[in-house]
Amino acid sequence: MKDALQWVDDRLETIRENDLFRVLTEIESGQSPEILVDGKPYILLASNNYLGLTTDPQLKQAAIRAVEAYGTGSGGSRLVSGSSDLHRKLEDRIARFKKTEAAILFSSGYLANVGTIAALVGPGDVVYSDELNHASIIDGCRLSKAEVKVYRHRDTKHLTSMLRDGGAGGKRLIVTDTVFSMDGDLAPLSELVDIAGRRGAMLMIDEAHAMGVLGARGSGAAEHFCVEEGVPIVMGTLSKAVGSIGGYVAGSCKLIDFIRNTARTYIFDTSLPAAALAASMAAIDIIESEPERRRRLWTLIEKFKAGLEDAGMRVLPSHSAVIPVLIGEAAAALEFASALREHGVFIPAVRPPSVPPGMCRLRATVMATHTPEHIDRALKAFRAARVSVGV
Repeated sequence: MKDALQWVDDRLETIRENDLFRVLTEIESGQSPEILVDGKPYILLASNNYLGLTTDPQLKQAAIRAVEAYGTGSGGSRLVSGSSDLHRKLEDRIARFKKTEAAILFSSGYLANVGTIAALVGPGDVVYSDELNHASIIDGCRLSKAEVKVYRHRDTKHLTSMLRDGGAGGKRLIVTDTVFSMDGDLAPLSELVDIAGRRGAMLMIDEAHAMGVLGARGSGAAEHFCVEEGVPIVMGTLSKAVGSIGGYVAGSCKLIDFIRNTARTYIFDTSLPAAALAASMAAIDIIESEPERRRRLWTLIEKFKAGLEDAGMRVLPSHSAVIPVLIGEAAAALEFASALREHGVFIPAVRPPSVPPGMCRLRATVMATHTPEHIDRALKAFRAARVSVGV
């Protein structure tokens, strides 16, 4: 009998030949500055846990109390039996934090992007998307069945020309990450707000890697650029600096009512459990009331970036906790990551499709809970790896 899945073997062989085969690394501890892998300690410099909150005692206690009161699961979708007072309280807390009228929760940031974009636009409409936007934005654009126009990365002149030539009729949506997840640079939000206003386009931003890291209160890039009132559709996650799980969209009451009634990834998805909700609320309180965590994070970021450059590494321009160290080809990136592991530092290689061919890198990230000693040890490992690999 012919194997109908024979093509899978062929595809996997091609993936292996191009140094793109992926395997899972099991971490045997929490997302702390030092982790255990196969019983061995490593400095973790690859986590989105930017403020170190996933292991914070306040978040753990909040989650434990919520489990004791509500149990481990939500029991259904929000529109059936899975909506609790904790969901409403967290949505209200997010809205206050983001300075919007309302907010709506999703089970992940991926679902928030996919569901919201597909609800806002459809056939006959146009989406304008930065070429380095996250996969969740790209998938949302595709699933919407709207026309998708991709503008050059951060190139507002290119975007303006596209909007000018876009023709009349249909809705128009500009969508962008605020911190680009693989490069760590920032979208030109002030210019985008101005362009959207002048051209009558909706503007949606993804604050996933900005919330907790940027802004005086840690609200994100919109706060950082002082354009909070100019962005009508704000998406974000609770799984990075917030240290929990879930996604959200914040905006006007009418926007949130519309999403609640039209976004398929909200309507048909089981809601977040109580533990995640309580932990997220505790985290937002900490982000807003303890700015010293953010200041400590930025001190460590600058120390690490300067040390990498002194060590001869090619560090891409970044204005966030994401620090991309460019290596080049996939094989070299894998070899460098392996050499770092030998010296006690865990940073996996990032390869296509996450980044373009020839732009493979180590996507290093710093947490506020690292110490200067961690950074010094990591830089020593980079210098040793650079010599052994010959990059």
